[in-house]
Amino acid sequence: MMLVQLLTVGKQKEPHLTAAQEVYQKRLTPFCKFEFTQLPAVRLSDKPSEKEIARALSQEADAIRKAAKGTLIALCIEGKQLSSEAFSELLTQTLPMKDSAVTFVIGSSFGLDPALKQEAFRRMSMSEMTFPHALASVMLMEQIYRAYQIDKGTGYHK
Repeated sequence: MMLVQLLTVGKQKEPHLTAAQEVYQKRLTPFCKFEFTQLPAVRLSDKPSEKEIARALSQEADAIRKAAKGTLIALCIEGKQLSSEAFSELLTQTLPMKDSAVTFVIGSSFGLDPALKQEAFRRMSMSEMTFPHALASVMLMEQIYRAYQIDKGTGYHK
């Protein structure tokens, strides 16, 4: 069974989104070993300079590298958008041939370190729109669940 890790930077502060994450984590149990990992964001001043932001992103990238357990997929604005069907193929066909684990990473409010994005196996975007990180994690968990449902040919995806 494949290990699917969702790694986020920053604290989850919305109880209703935490509840949604728990629902999808339970739904994913038959399909994969799912781990949700939260790393703390580096604290910045109220008006951080570009240099301070770059240093924080670099420190966060180091923590991500240590915590990641598999092939890294970075969620970022520069990433490629995939249909649910294409994402299902990536998750259930392509990635298992490459590794027994995959880590999807969502960065802090300033995103991800450019070097980490370059190191990633793939850069992926969920939309051209901007979402709160906690909501993006729920949306990604739903798409992971949907991907397995598509692969199994159930009626979930219409």
